[in-house]
Amino acid sequence: MAKKEGEWAFPVEMRPRPEEWRFDLDAALDSVVGLRAEIPEDAFTAPILGTERGGSGVVIRDDGLVLTIGYLITEASTIWLTTNKGTVAGGFPIAFDQTTGFGLVQPLGKLGVKPLARGSAQACRVGENVVMAGHGGRAHALKASVFAKREFAGYWEYVLDEAIFTAPAHPQWGGAALIGADGKMLGIGSLLVQEKIDAGTIQGNMIVPIDLLAPIVEDMVKLGRPNRLPRPWLGLYVTESGSRLVVAGLAPGGPAEKAGVHVGDVVVEVGGAEPSSLANLFRRIWATGNAGVGVALKIMRERASKEFFVRSADRSDFLKKPHLH
Repeated sequence: MAKKEGEWAFPVEMRPRPEEWRFDLDAALDSVVGLRAEIPEDAFTAPILGTERGGSGVVIRDDGLVLTIGYLITEASTIWLTTNKGTVAGGFPIAFDQTTGFGLVQPLGKLGVKPLARGSAQACRVGENVVMAGHGGRAHALKASVFAKREFAGYWEYVLDEAIFTAPAHPQWGGAALIGADGKMLGIGSLLVQEKIDAGTIQGNMIVPIDLLAPIVEDMVKLGRPNRLPRPWLGLYVTESGSRLVVAGLAPGGPAEKAGVHVGDVVVEVGGAEPSSLANLFRRIWATGNAGVGVALKIMRERASKEFFVRSADRSDFLKKPHLH
């Protein structure tokens, strides 16, 4: 049968084969659903993340609760979930956690999908063979291996103490399931990354470890967010340029922009101390207190030193909240 326009599949040699694994591969892959979200054009995240977002999610409970990566559903007005067997249901975005990056969607109809058991990323070793599974069964599942487990810092004020990195890269990584050798979920796909390895580079995926979900999942379902005070957010998009921490962008109307910080500024101090890395910069900001606290920044701008007092905010206050129709 000819493929429809837009369809794709991994070459057979790149896909996992059932006989290579000690679990029911197809049953595990059927737990991964397709996710499509529509976001209003005036949403805060629309200019960066777009108004149409697509990826995957994983059914994690008998009631059909779907775990995905949060940026797919942030400010979504409409969500559609699709199973490998073609069942389609609407979904409601019940929670997004800024700290981990996880998002939860409750289906508004029966998906008829068994949940995928959660494992532990702690038990996953570098060099281990894994399956990176997007929605679409074996054709969209990739044989991969773990090439690193380490800290990750994202320019959008995001840090993981230990992320999982896999290769080769899955082209539809967002919300994809990382499945370990025991058939249990190890994490959720978040990013495409390019890493320097020896003399060359390798493309892979960054995975948010599933272990971060257990302490917060019940609160996320009941409250729409984890039951902890929100971190201070500055709306400061920073990148590492050699040893310098350079402001590469600013959230429109965010605290840093309002305080007068400019793109191209170099952050040299937070609260009187010099940050040693991107992750250390964000940790120093978060250590000042909860959302709303003032954060002292020292900036270098065209060889001149400037000091700013930035009144932080709760990032979620800038986002559209979901409405159940």
